[in-house]
Formats: sequence, C-alpha cells, structure tokens
Amino acid sequence: MNTSAIVQKLWNYCNVLRDDGMSYGDYVEQLTYLLLLKMADERTKAPYQEKSAVPAQWAWPQLIKKDGDELFEHYRHTLEALGNQKGLLGLIFAKSQNKFQDPAKLRRLVVDLIDKEEWVSMSADVKGDAYEGLLEKNAQDTKSGAGQYFTPRPLIQAIVDVMAPKPGEAVSDPACGTGGFLLAAHDYVVKHNPNLTRDQRRKLKEESFKGWELVQATARLCAMNMLLHGIGSQDFEPIVVGDSLAADPGDRFEVVLTNPPFGKKSSTTIVGEEGKVSKERDSVERGDFWTTTSNKQLNFVQHVKTILKQNGRAAIVVPDNVLFEGGAGETIRRKLLHECDVHTLLRLPTGLFYAQGVKANVLFLEKKPASETPWTKRLWIYDLRTNVHFTLKTNPLKREDLDEFVKCYNPANRHERKATWSDKEPEGRWRAYDYDELVARDKASLDIFWLRDESLTDSDNLPPPEVIAQEIVDDLEAALEQFRLIAADLGEGAVQT
Repeated sequence: MNTSAIVQKLWNYCNVLRDDGMSYGDYVEQLTYLLLLKMADERTKAPYQEKSAVPAQWAWPQLIKKDGDELFEHYRHTLEALGNQKGLLGLIFAKSQNKFQDPAKLRRLVVDLIDKEEWVSMSADVKGDAYEGLLEKNAQDTKSGAGQYFTPRPLIQAIVDVMAPKPGEAVSDPACGTGGFLLAAHDYVVKHNPNLTRDQRRKLKEESFKGWELVQATARLCAMNMLLHGIGSQDFEPIVVGDSLAADPGDRFEVVLTNPPFGKKSSTTIVGEEGKVSKERDSVERGDFWTTTSNKQLNFVQHVKTILKQNGRAAIVVPDNVLFEGGAGETIRRKLLHECDVHTLLRLPTGLFYAQGVKANVLFLEKKPASETPWTKRLWIYDLRTNVHFTLKTNPLKREDLDEFVKCYNPANRHERKATWSDKEPEGRWRAYDYDELVARDKASLDIFWLRDESLTDSDNLPPPEVIAQEIVDDLEAALEQFRLIAADLGEGAVQT
C-alpha cells in the first residue's frame, strides 16, 4: 500500500472517532501507542527474531485477542504499565491515557486498521511519510494548537539543502517539535551518501541526532516519528523532554537547525554574565549567555551559540523583533556579529505558519573562536517577503519557491556568491551588506529591505482580496501581541516597585 493510501485509510477512521469526541491530536497519539505495540510484536517474528522490549503481558497478542470492556481495561492498564518503563518505551508511553469512549471503535482500530498491515516490512519512507501526513493534517487543525510545532516542510527541506549535513556530524534541534528538522537532516545524509559503512549507519541511527522538546505529548509524537524513520532505539532516546533554555546541556554539535516557539515571554528569567536579574522567582543562571532578557527567541539565539562546536553551523528561524529590538536585542546582535560569522539572512513571507501574526526570518551563522576582530565580514540577505504572497490553503509554499534562494546561497562554496541586486537590477532579491554598514545602523538592526512594494505604487499589482485580508489579520495579531507584552512588562514593573 502506498503512502497516500495509508494516510487516507488512517484518516478516514479518524473522522469516525471525531464523532466520539476525539480530537485529531488525541487520535494521532492513540495511533502512536498502538503502532508501537504492533511493530514491537512484528520484530519478534522472522526474519528479525528480536527480543521485544514490551513485557509479554502487555504485548500486541494480548491486546488483539480481547474485546469489549475487557479490551478497554487491558488497554488502559497497558498504557499505565508501559509508561513506567525505561528508554524509548517510557518516553512514548509516559503519562499516556486511553482517549477512546467506545470499546467497539478501539477494537476496530486495532483489528481492521493496524493488525492488517505489516508495518515493519514497509519502507521507512512509506511509514514515515504516512505519519508525517497525519502530523501535518493535525497541524492544520489550528484549534488544537498543534500548528505551533509545525514548520512547513518545503522550508525545512531548503534549509537542510543549504546546510548540507555530513555523515558523522552531530545534529541538534533544541526546540524540535515533531522532529521535522532532524528527520530532514537524516534523509539528506542518507540520500547524498548511498555507500555509508555499517558503522556510519549505526551512528546515524543511534548517535547523530538529538532534540529537546518541552511538551510531553509533542515529544511523544517526535519520538515515534523518528522511530518510524529508522532513528533511535530502545537503548538510544534521541529526544529529551524538558526546557532546553534551563541550562547548558554540555553537549556540543556541528549542526543546529531550529524553529523555536514564537511566544515571546519566557516563563523564567535568565541571569546573564553581568549578574543582572529582572525577576527573583524562578530564575535560571546562564553564565554562558551574553545578556539578560525574558525574550524567549533572543535566549534561543544565545543558547544555539552555546551548543555549537567551534566552527559549527546553525540555521535558526527568528521573528522580526530579534532583528531590530533594542536593549538586550542590540547587545546580542553586536556580540553575534563579532563572535560568529553571521553570513546569511532569509526574509520569509507571511502566510507560512499556522501561528498567525508571525513575520519570520532564517538566520544562518557559524560559531568561531575568540578574536579581537569581528568574524562577520558580510551579511547576504535574500528577500522572499516583498511582493510575495502565500496562504496555507490556496497557495501554500512549495520547495521550488525556494530554488533561487538555494542557488544564490551556493552551498557548494558560499564564499563565491553573486548578488542579483544592483543599481541596474533594482528588483534583485539577493544582496550583501558589509559589517561596518550593519553595526552603523540604528541599534545594529538587521531588519533590512530595499525592494519597492509594488502594491503601493500600482493597484494592478495588488494581491487577491483574501490575501490582503489575511495580511491585515496577521498585522493586527502581531500588533496585539506587542501590546500584550508591553502591558505585561508594565504589570511586572509595578509589582517590582
């Protein structure tokens, strides 16, 4: 059975369960538990003959032979028991609950859908893509809030294509969501290195990828997603459940790829090297950070700098405020430009993310050793925002929309780049700014644009009404978020006074 047929089959059944009050997110979660039990059982048979990590009393054969209330009770006890196990089992089943209301529907999912397929023998592409398909459908159900964990796949693919991870490199995502960046990096290494040695394949499966995820339910989906793609094992958990900003993990990576959550306020206050504290309660000391701020994205930028190895490279999705905000934002940008080679910025269009009101960019940098002179010599900017309009439903971003950016980036040798913008080519989307130009700007702002907005000068170039309406909504959402933060800051100030 091909990927789309499996997704359709699984999804059709989800629509039945919707009538039972189960959300898309709950459905994918329950599916995760049952798939893992089925695959663990398949691996105990020929040709694998492996010992199952699932204790016999909770294994798939016990589930399949029960019905009605007996099945219901057994499933509930299975989830509880496996949630207390160690390793990958414990990670996937931690805090798991039976969300089914009707034993007959649970029985049907177990017998008619999952038991009829041989999941282990399917290629990782089919299994993984089918699961990714379900996660994307789940993200589209924005009422469930799942969209905040989902980065558009075409954007992830383009970022990984220019970052070009290599066999043996350690890759991390400190805000991994359902694992999109880690999986794309894995697929890139496999695709571009068809003759990996046995040891390289083992390292790829069990040592190369590590993610952090704050939300337990999302970490569960990520762990399953990676397992279906052939990453991780019962002995190697590629996912850590926890707040990656809480402390320096000690681990260092050659490649960091991440899209941190867009909520601006951190629940904790970071104490920087100068010892400044903005809130006494619930603070975390990070002597490795340049400055103190409660802006979560600015803290993620500092955290990424910490976890990179010397000469390691990173791509981080950041909202516009990271590029222009004063105070701590300016301090971090100036430090970043001096201590890292901040070489590329991709300005993203609106209409890409399920979280509304977000204007985002991708910042590409390399960590460098200490130096008296700044490492950033030139920042190349690609403007994919001005006069570009996407919508999630009618005109979604496609990988080919990023082809020109990937070509301009020149991953084969990024030191040999050619601008598409010039005085004679004012519509070019790719141009460079020297370090001295950047630091001379007000607050060392990297919020730079040069293209003429055609809709302001020619009404014939206006985007469709629905796109205009959505952009107005996005702008209002962004403005409201800024006012909420100002109000919160004023409230905190009053409390401290």
